[in-house]
Amino acid sequence: MGIVFSMLLYSKHLVAAAKEILRYLFTSIVLGEPLSYPGDPIPNPQTRFGKWEDKEYKLPVGWKFACDSESQDVSIKIHSTSSSSAILTGESAGRQIWWYDEKSVNGKSTEDGCSFNANRNPNSSDQLLRRLLKESNKAQSVSAIDGGPAKKAAHKAMSFYETLQCSDGHWAGDYGGPMFLLPGLICSLYLTNAPFPPGRKEAMISYLYNHQQLDGGWGTHIECASTMFGTVLSYVSLRLLGEDPEAKQMQAARKFINTYGGALYAPSWAKFWLAVIGVYDWKGINSIPVEMWLLPRWFPIHPGKMWCHCRMVYLPMGYLYGTRFVPSNISNDEILQGLRKELYCGQKYEDIEWDSFRQTCANIDEYSPLNPIMKVAQDVLSVYENFLLPRVALFRRLREAALSFVEEYIAAEDEQTNYVCIGPVNKALNMLSVWAAHQKKQQNGTAVEPCEAFLRHLPRVDDYLWVAEDGMKMQGYNGSQCWDTSFAAQAIVEGDLAKSFPECAKKVYSYLNRTQIASDEKDRERYFRHASKGGWPFSTAAHGWPITDCTSEGLKTVISLHKVPQLIPLEQRISSERLASACDLILSYQNADGGWATYENNRGYRWYEMLNPSEVFGDIMIDYSYVECSSACITALKDFASAVPNHRAAELLQAMQAGGQFLKTIQRADGSWYGSWGNCFTYGTWFGVEGLVAAGEVLKRSEALQRAVNFLLKKQNPNGGWGESYLACVNKDYPAEGAGEFGDEGSGVVQTAWALLALQAAECHDTEAIKRGIDYLIHKQLPSGDWAQEGITGVFNRSCGITYTAYRNVFPLWALCRYASRYEITRH
Repeated sequence: MGIVFSMLLYSKHLVAAAKEILRYLFTSIVLGEPLSYPGDPIPNPQTRFGKWEDKEYKLPVGWKFACDSESQDVSIKIHSTSSSSAILTGESAGRQIWWYDEKSVNGKSTEDGCSFNANRNPNSSDQLLRRLLKESNKAQSVSAIDGGPAKKAAHKAMSFYETLQCSDGHWAGDYGGPMFLLPGLICSLYLTNAPFPPGRKEAMISYLYNHQQLDGGWGTHIECASTMFGTVLSYVSLRLLGEDPEAKQMQAARKFINTYGGALYAPSWAKFWLAVIGVYDWKGINSIPVEMWLLPRWFPIHPGKMWCHCRMVYLPMGYLYGTRFVPSNISNDEILQGLRKELYCGQKYEDIEWDSFRQTCANIDEYSPLNPIMKVAQDVLSVYENFLLPRVALFRRLREAALSFVEEYIAAEDEQTNYVCIGPVNKALNMLSVWAAHQKKQQNGTAVEPCEAFLRHLPRVDDYLWVAEDGMKMQGYNGSQCWDTSFAAQAIVEGDLAKSFPECAKKVYSYLNRTQIASDEKDRERYFRHASKGGWPFSTAAHGWPITDCTSEGLKTVISLHKVPQLIPLEQRISSERLASACDLILSYQNADGGWATYENNRGYRWYEMLNPSEVFGDIMIDYSYVECSSACITALKDFASAVPNHRAAELLQAMQAGGQFLKTIQRADGSWYGSWGNCFTYGTWFGVEGLVAAGEVLKRSEALQRAVNFLLKKQNPNGGWGESYLACVNKDYPAEGAGEFGDEGSGVVQTAWALLALQAAECHDTEAIKRGIDYLIHKQLPSGDWAQEGITGVFNRSCGITYTAYRNVFPLWALCRYASRYEITRH
């Protein structure tokens, strides 16, 4: 009877899975919803907000910033030992690191002007970086200029922003925000006994405590309310860094964890890290079947068809899961033994039925609850892992073959990225995986000390760490250098400011020249890589992964700087052949739907999303076409066609027209576009408008442009600005409160700038609305030419905010420049 009852009970899961299949078929076939349409407002919008203690933190003195070749010299010095010298390969342009100089303290305890209070704003504003760069970069002496208020404000903004330019030509900035990144790195460093250079451990502890909330928890990112994802990982990190579990803040964190059922109800990524450090049994982790890498590439579901960030995270996860990695010294490690007692609401570790908690997750974390189809798939795989694999020799041989390929693939990713890796999560996982593989070989007597791959990983940890007034964090990438710099340069050119700041513009050009990727990766087809030659990255050439929109913005910037008279001599210019290689790459990226995704063509299917194993992120399984990427590519192709008219002209026209049609298919009914990489509808709509205009649309004859303009005009606030918080992305709905508590009466300078850029690009007839927006930017500008840091402006995977401190300078500057060149020039 028990078996029959269990089968009947499980039939509910099968029925739910069948319903999901029917729903998918209905929306995709009957309703014809586009593959890349990001969706309408979610049914259960998030309404919880983060709350922090009103306390002041002052950054200790001694932190130094280094970029370009100096950064490599510093890293080599930090990570070299008496027995081995650190190795760094790859182009150094754009590399930016922080290091602690004990000799510079000189009896002073804290940095002047570098204070942080999350209750006022959990977003840091790069106070230390900006002070250090201003001290080293003297502003050019520029005579007074003629022009209207916008021109003068733009000039003042550029006079300030020029002082923040790094010596190699890029602009640096904080790209932190997610709270789950640093814990993964700390786990890997702890397990491998990697040394902490001076100051780092203390700065990481400060960062974690600075972002702890009143309820004792931490959010998934710095602005959101506390989650189990952020809290469990932050608590574990502090313990691994040596914090006392009985400290007041730690007790508060445990209380929060216990409120939601203990770490058994943390999301799957948190559970994975707990298993890696040996404080959660692998039986409670859902299968990560590395055997899928052995499937033929034509097979409908294959990990090589997934979005590259997704597959590059689950690649090393698969290795660690497949080998059931456990710390060798777990029984003698007091901290790890302590965590086994602290995380489970008083339950004895040995008594927990781990398999019962494979699919549990606290409701406060569930942004994308496990689909019933995925639950059934995970249950089937559990039978494979626990019953078939131990008993069938063929399956064990397949597992070993798959693990061998995964190990090879990890090594290839490390080499292709100069050990930077595509992102921070797989950076920490790859680093641990190569160390674990080496340890295994040592035990088998097939390896000797040291592990070269691991030693090459260590100096590249520096690339991800950032110091601001809130402490030391791990960034969401090794920076946003190329992205931010390309936008800034386009603003400078459009505002005719390159004449006033020629050295600044030349340095940008030099940086872009050094950052274009010169060749394709070795064996790229074997490791599922798209072509790279001619592309520009989000961050640095050493990182090695070009992106559609970054390539496009880099190409547009180079072309725009070529147009400035006497700025770049002909013999020093990036050749037409190199520009053509960027164009060819952009064309190769275009998807069948006419749009462009991020790193690659779309390879999978929408139904992959029903197999999303991460409860906390949305739409991560495949590389969708996005409004941002598509618009950037359309505008770049248009600029290229004007600069190099004889290169694939007919194909360029066809690609731009198809791209324009794609943009219309994902425009929302209210006229907006959802921004997948920025907050949110003002961002997406700016890109949508720019793309349609480049594709040949004109406001008076374009319904799509008219609807976009009307949407923006309706969202303008009484103070002239626009604003959205990160909740606009999460809930897929324009927030009634606008920018929220970190804005100004609902407005923010960044969203205002995006809206103004869109309205001006569309040639909106309501010039008074545009002027009110410009007046708002001028009003909010500080006497220095800077703007204050407001709320978080970036987002990824629908639900996680990310920081771009450069945005508060770049986009208001650009909006002012565009207004000055298009409107004031006719008035003055």
